[in-house]
Amino acid sequence: MYSRNKRSISAIIRKGVWLLTVCAGCNGVAQQENKNLPEVSASEQHTTWKDYGGGPDQSKYFVLDEIDKSNVDQLQVSWMYSTGDDNIYQFNPIVVDTVMYVLAKNNSLVALNAVTGEEIWIHANLRGIARRGINYWESKDRKERRLLFQMNDYLQAIDARTGKSILTFGKNGLVDLKEGLGRDPETIARVQSGTPGKVFENLLLLGSATGEGYVSAPGHLRAYNVVTGELEWTFHTIPQPGEYGYDTWPKDAYKYAGGANTWGEISIDEERGIAYYPLGSPTYDYYGADRIGSNLYGNCILALDARTGERKWHYQLVHHDLWDYDASAAPQLVTVNHDGKRVDAVAVAGKNGFLYAFDRVTGKPLWPIEERPVPASKVPGEQAWPTQPFPTVLPPFARQGMTSKDITPYFLTPEERDSLTNRIDSMQTGFYTPLSQEKETLALPGAVGGAAWGNTASNPDQGMVYVLSIDWPSFYGKLEQHGFVPKEGALLASLPEGGHNLYTKNCQACHGANREGAVGPTLVGLGTRLNFDEFQQVVVAGRGEMPAFQHMDKDALRQLYSFLGADSRGGPFGRESDSSVMPEGPVVGAGGAPGGQELRRAVGMGQGSARLKSGAEVGPPYPEGADAPSVRYYTQGWGLGHAQLISPPWSSITAYDLNKGKIKWRAPIGLDMDAAAEGGKNTGVPRAQRNGMIVTSTGIVFSTAKDGKIYAFDADNGKVLWAGKLPTGTEGIPAMYEVKGRHYLVVTATTPIRWALAEEGKPAKEEAKPQGGYVVFALPQLASRK
Repeated sequence: MYSRNKRSISAIIRKGVWLLTVCAGCNGVAQQENKNLPEVSASEQHTTWKDYGGGPDQSKYFVLDEIDKSNVDQLQVSWMYSTGDDNIYQFNPIVVDTVMYVLAKNNSLVALNAVTGEEIWIHANLRGIARRGINYWESKDRKERRLLFQMNDYLQAIDARTGKSILTFGKNGLVDLKEGLGRDPETIARVQSGTPGKVFENLLLLGSATGEGYVSAPGHLRAYNVVTGELEWTFHTIPQPGEYGYDTWPKDAYKYAGGANTWGEISIDEERGIAYYPLGSPTYDYYGADRIGSNLYGNCILALDARTGERKWHYQLVHHDLWDYDASAAPQLVTVNHDGKRVDAVAVAGKNGFLYAFDRVTGKPLWPIEERPVPASKVPGEQAWPTQPFPTVLPPFARQGMTSKDITPYFLTPEERDSLTNRIDSMQTGFYTPLSQEKETLALPGAVGGAAWGNTASNPDQGMVYVLSIDWPSFYGKLEQHGFVPKEGALLASLPEGGHNLYTKNCQACHGANREGAVGPTLVGLGTRLNFDEFQQVVVAGRGEMPAFQHMDKDALRQLYSFLGADSRGGPFGRESDSSVMPEGPVVGAGGAPGGQELRRAVGMGQGSARLKSGAEVGPPYPEGADAPSVRYYTQGWGLGHAQLISPPWSSITAYDLNKGKIKWRAPIGLDMDAAAEGGKNTGVPRAQRNGMIVTSTGIVFSTAKDGKIYAFDADNGKVLWAGKLPTGTEGIPAMYEVKGRHYLVVTATTPIRWALAEEGKPAKEEAKPQGGYVVFALPQLASRK
């Protein structure tokens, strides 16, 4: 289950006595007694934004007194920093003292003056960098200050003051994240996550994004020394022999099973030294005959000792996941009044639309969670788990089912409405209904619905948790069977693939049969805009309204890239791909540590040897002797392209009062202009993934939306207090900081809006995309609180 390097048990004994008990079955709880822990209220923290998500607890909570409900409508743009390119950035800026760090200018790290926006230094062309954020660490005497980030499946460090690579970190500045996973690194397609992990003391805690296909990489949780880059501990999320949970998988499944990874956000209780990990589903997502069992620690909330990686407790939110219902949103650490006493709790929001709440120390649910029967699978070889956990008190924040009665009142002609009604009526529907080889399946929440990374925030001391969610149904096709030889050797070419078929399966629903765009943008001329490395990053990590297609490996991506008219061997036609073009400004370095791009480009090319010559996504074979089925089933993509087919609201914020176990308010976030042109109001925005919130001590919830605005809600009732217009759409988490008593709100605005920018209620018209960037709001200099 875990291993430790260079740390003895005696070195990690904390204040108090820790007692461990394990209950039988799929959900295990570790009981702890803690004594003499110092009480630190939220009001003594949350005054800086040095971490992704604002701080170790990921609450996105900020203490201030300058901006409140009475004057928030006076916020205005203080300054804006243009990214200088057409890239879509999901980056959460961090601010240390008076320096802001952002990603801009062809994926360069840029240090800015946080008051004026003036460039301090640029480390250029970090192609392949994790897109959502970076980590900051400083020594106790502040003499050493580092930025740590993932790039091309390596971990690297840059001096936060000079912007130059730290070559004493790892091996010549690089730590290979593909090593230490119990697999041949050359067979691992990818491992780095889009989220940056979390710094705790002198450790960087990391999850991973493993891909979603058969025999993908395992989702080990790991901690690295921030000074040396050495691996300090590892936790096996697919248990190995002798580890707790091993019997919830087939024998030796750890040798081939993949996923069960934290690709989302890690939260840390600094005082107790406990890290809380939301874990994703095992792979393959929709058919699990090679992983019969409940599959710990897939789809769990997992509490680990942050110093050692030892398990304290876990709770499995979805057993034997067949719907891709990952947990990825940051667990929220709050203190609540419960049964007459103050309880430190952790609340976890899932893609399945449920919010779960537990005692932060023991793992005991605050309210009962019932195991209820769910539909069985009819697919040969599959054994869906017979029950799933249902919270009994906390209401869901998202809709958990759709029928033809829920079809949108907008956009459709009578003929289209009749056709859609007939189609839905012929599909199998229902919450936790496994996919079928006989019928199409309609799932709500779908693969990208519910809550994901960036979608949770809280007021920790008051026990309030806020969840930003979307209702996006998935229309899955019938499961298709692909045969293969479950040994080393050639796979059976049962399905012709290649770039065209890959495009039809995964891309056509959004980008159109002619590649000119439907609900997604045009892909015509893609090769003049993205080189292969950038294209790969977009597809596997997602961007804008597009979800991540993590099941595609490099061979499939090269075929798809070539089909779209680009040269996958080098750069696209007519465009530089060697990072030799430098941006304007104070460039102090380029490309990260030496070899971090060229070396990785050469490694990983061997993974195609276990694939079909035609490029079918059957994946590599199982290892010799594996007790695995002789066929594999697949579905067509993720069932996307149908975000607006359900009635609004499509996106909402739900405010939970965990002192009472009730929803305090719910409000749509944003307005869809196409629906507004047909008279729609309070619709929320479809396809509104990857947005984030900030909660203030003055009773405001700031939230980004996909309609080109940032909103300020009254935290008490959900009333909109202010809406600030942005030059483009936005995604990612906003940030808040203070310099010399003045407070600033910064929003990353680089995402095109896929409908026309029009006045509310008026017919839409297309407009050119303006230049995006980082938009910083503040009150006017002379404004004072009313």
